[in-house]
Amino acid sequence: MSLNQQGLDPDSTTDEEFVTNNEDELIKQCEEMWKDMEEYQNKLLLNGSETLSKSNAQLSLLIMQVKYLMAELSQWHKETVEITPLTEDVLITLGKEEFQKLRHDLEMVLSTIQSKNEKLKEDLERILNELKIKTLNIKDFKEKLLVMLGEFLEDHFPLPDESAKKKKKITQESTAQLITLHEVLEILINRLFDVPHDPYVKISDSFWPPYIELLLRNGIALRHPEDPTRIKLEAFHQ
Repeated sequence: MSLNQQGLDPDSTTDEEFVTNNEDELIKQCEEMWKDMEEYQNKLLLNGSETLSKSNAQLSLLIMQVKYLMAELSQWHKETVEITPLTEDVLITLGKEEFQKLRHDLEMVLSTIQSKNEKLKEDLERILNELKIKTLNIKDFKEKLLVMLGEFLEDHFPLPDESAKKKKKITQESTAQLITLHEVLEILINRLFDVPHDPYVKISDSFWPPYIELLLRNGIALRHPEDPTRIKLEAFHQ
């Protein structure tokens, strides 16, 4: 490695400083131990044989510590810190590893999202099927209701005959054929469900006026607030 590369490698400088600091610390400890040994040796010469046994023990301990520190210092000298230079190949390898890790993480996220989407799709299909079944049931109920209503109205509200028309003093200027009350209600019901935002129906000549009055008087139908020629069925289901 060139001097320029070493200068640009902060990890190399940090490791070298760490080794140097540890070496200096060991040398410092050895020097302190050596001073302690000299101090105990001088005390032995002054005190004589009275403290010989105790001093020998302390001296032996100091010598063992010094030997241990010297061995550790020697080991530090033998060991070399392996520093991987950040060459182009190393950077490419590291980049590939990070890319593979990122790709794996993204695949895991994608798999999770796809699983959730499948679950949502299944739930949506189930809800749509339930709504479809309910809609068919409502239509079936509506048809049955209209049939029952028609039978009731035909029995109790038949179309007027000529005598009834004269009695009511109603003249027909047009040749429109009158429809039954059942048919009028069916038109209003279909309009209410098919076009709920505009449920009003234009009163045509085929609507017998007494039937329209009957529906309005009993609150079954309502006139348009701005156009009296249009009526709608009261939305009892809301």
